[in-house]
Amino acid sequence: MEYIKFNSADKIKLNRGSMAVNFHYQTGNSIANSECVSVSHYILLFQRTFVGVDFFSVFQEVYLQTNDPRVCNIVSFSDAIGELKVEAAASIQDGKRILFRFDRAAFSFRFLPFKVPYPVPFRLLGDEAKGWLDTTYLSHSGNLRISRGNKGTTFVLQKQTEPRQRLLTAVSSGRNVKEAIEELVSLTRNNGEKEPELEEGEWQMVWNSQVDLEIQTGHRLWIENAANGLMGKQIIGKNGRIKFVVDILLGLKFSMTGNFVKTGTKMYDVTMDDAAIIGGPFGYPMQMENKFTLELLYSDEKIRITRGYNEILFVHTRTDASRMN
Repeated sequence: MEYIKFNSADKIKLNRGSMAVNFHYQTGNSIANSECVSVSHYILLFQRTFVGVDFFSVFQEVYLQTNDPRVCNIVSFSDAIGELKVEAAASIQDGKRILFRFDRAAFSFRFLPFKVPYPVPFRLLGDEAKGWLDTTYLSHSGNLRISRGNKGTTFVLQKQTEPRQRLLTAVSSGRNVKEAIEELVSLTRNNGEKEPELEEGEWQMVWNSQVDLEIQTGHRLWIENAANGLMGKQIIGKNGRIKFVVDILLGLKFSMTGNFVKTGTKMYDVTMDDAAIIGGPFGYPMQMENKFTLELLYSDEKIRITRGYNEILFVHTRTDASRMN
């Protein structure tokens, strides 16, 4: 989903926001609680009583189901300059109204390594720092929200999803996964983020590009798919150890252990040579060996994208922080 810039000269977007508000009040659509906006990131499309200023975007982040519930308003000036983030402690009243009290704010400039406090003494403002927000309409998809504030201001906001979430949504639907992968990988590359590393832990495969190919080329033996990492979990251990684990049935598991060696930027040589069928404390060894090159395209604390055996793309999600012995 692209950013939709709020620009006072953009009549089409203002008209669209006004139409949404009018439609809402004519139809009387509403929601009874704030559950659907408990963790969300929205961009402002329209604000009644707002005096428009060009060349910035306004966002609102809502975090309610956390130990520190907050509502954050963000003014993003540009990628080159930075943003102003104004935060408020939040709570829910009657399951619908969000109460908030502004308590901190700061500028984050791209050219400075530290934040610059916003010079407003919120503690001295008393009730002026308090407010409330009613979510009076939420679309079935959760992408469009209309809210009204304590000063009578009406807001129309569109939910913005980050590239990582768009990838997981694509994986869930089985559509446009490669496009979502390319977007996430390209964004990371363009932002100049540091080179990712294979992190220790347990990773569940949720998608691979071989799925589409199987329809055309016919079925493989499941054991071959398991040995190539096309199913099940992948466990990255210490000292270059790696393991594939696939649940079979009745408590039986396929396990294949090997080693990986970093050979270049984001590149690893992987050798898998210790396979067995495991049932409780017993194991039946299998004579198998597999070698391939693994390219780490993207990795963070929750998701990993690689290109592995036979140039197949893989998407893994982290299931826990366990380590391989």
